[in-house]
Amino acid sequence: MMIAIGYIQVMVEVELRHLGTMVAIVEEGTFGRAAVRLGYTQSTISQQIAALERSVGGAVFDRPGGPRPVRLTPLGVVVLEQGRKLLAKADALSDAIGRFKAGGGRIDIGTFQSVSHVILPALIRRLRDEQPDCDIRLSDMPADDPQVGNLDLVFFDRPIDGDVVQTRLIDDVYFLVARAGDLPAGPASLKVLDGRPMVGCHESCDQLWMGPAADVDARPEIAFRSPGNATILSMVRAGLGWAVLPWLAVYGSEVPLDERLAIHPLQPAPTRGIYLHWPNTESQSPLAARAIEIATEIAAEITAASAAAGAAR
Repeated sequence: MMIAIGYIQVMVEVELRHLGTMVAIVEEGTFGRAAVRLGYTQSTISQQIAALERSVGGAVFDRPGGPRPVRLTPLGVVVLEQGRKLLAKADALSDAIGRFKAGGGRIDIGTFQSVSHVILPALIRRLRDEQPDCDIRLSDMPADDPQVGNLDLVFFDRPIDGDVVQTRLIDDVYFLVARAGDLPAGPASLKVLDGRPMVGCHESCDQLWMGPAADVDARPEIAFRSPGNATILSMVRAGLGWAVLPWLAVYGSEVPLDERLAIHPLQPAPTRGIYLHWPNTESQSPLAARAIEIATEIAAEITAASAAAGAAR
């Protein structure tokens, strides 16, 4: 491996192995002991130092001869100081490459509310269990114009345009959330929403369940909107209206544990997709590839939990 070192008007090339030999000589005191340490012959050590001295344009060692320790020349002091830094950087580079190939490094992920509450914490936990030093950076995706851009992975509730690869992770089924006792236990028809005050989210989100409701002549009235699931559920508890939320939002807000609320499967059941996107490139990092595998595993677990919740009610 060759490293270029810049001086004021001179550019020289120095081989890292020659610098490593120089360090060994300084630490061992003689060419002979350095040869034993490195597993070279003494003549090989001498040849490497001669090559180093040709590269830097002067002697780096005073050689007293015999068993007496060699000494650095003034030029040798400079070369040794900078050489140690270069060797340290080379080691750091090698280590970083090794960690990258093993699945370490940095990953940039775009996300949104429901995924951030349920899928993402499990994904981060499992990635960090496997690669404790990995650098995970998160970005909230805008609801109106999501873009993959320079991100490694993007979660969103609809396909994103562009030169991307995507997979549908989950069919996220919508449930009706009402106050406990408002409806008989068990499934509810979409028709019960007709004329009912409802607490909604964004219009684009609500359209995923309001469209199917309109198909069965049910036209609910939106009494209030909030982008936050916690606020929506607080309004349901207060009696302002019911809410239709996807399973990720229900599960992530721990609604099943709240005795003040009741969850009802809807018939027919509206569904949204949860998609995972990544750039259409062959240079995907091992960390991103592993994150896709883990996200797929988590999605399968959530799908099973959603199905069980629907069957139990």
